[in-house]
Amino acid sequence: MSDPVLRLDGIFKTYNKGLPGQVEVLRGASLDVAPGEMVALVAPSGAGKSTLLHIAGLLDLADSGTVEIDGQDMTRLSDRRRTAMRRDAVGFVYQFHHLLPEFSAQENIILPMLANGMSRAHASARAITLLGQVGIAGRADHRPAALSGGEQQRVAVCRALANAPRLLLADEPTGNLDPDTSDRVFAALIALVRDTGLSALIATHNRDLAARMDRTLHLEAGRLV
Repeated sequence: MSDPVLRLDGIFKTYNKGLPGQVEVLRGASLDVAPGEMVALVAPSGAGKSTLLHIAGLLDLADSGTVEIDGQDMTRLSDRRRTAMRRDAVGFVYQFHHLLPEFSAQENIILPMLANGMSRAHASARAITLLGQVGIAGRADHRPAALSGGEQQRVAVCRALANAPRLLLADEPTGNLDPDTSDRVFAALIALVRDTGLSALIATHNRDLAARMDRTLHLEAGRLV
């Protein structure tokens, strides 16, 4: 059996630690995500889903516990190497697209590839390929303001996959969309993840969407079940 792409073991996280009103968000959360697996993360608002994803994606540090990506213990890396791993191995999709308004859809996808050393020609071609895979290649030269909410979010998905990460983390990626648009965007996301064979951990309130993934984890009282 292949080693997990992502492994969290005994993750604890408390905010305002040692102060009155401290909040213990994660209490020994553990999970594995296998190569090519899509895992849904379901929990009510405020339960710690975003905190868990930020720790898994090396945007935040746990108080204790280990984070492994591709078998490497991230807690043992320097800040510089953690930043490089986050750039090269992890893609993020958020509830709000956070596209740069002054750039076109294609340019928003190109930018992370240029930052990672890819030539502009190759980055441009890859951006068009990704946009085609989510059905909006014809909107490549449109700026975000000229795109619908669903189109903007599909551009955000393409941007997250621009540098061919091994792991995709998504925090309510369709939570800001109406049901029909949400379904279309999620279908495009699943197809793209399956097509590229990467692993994905996707937080969602939508149990119907969660049911379309390989398995579902529930975050309850700071632990994953």
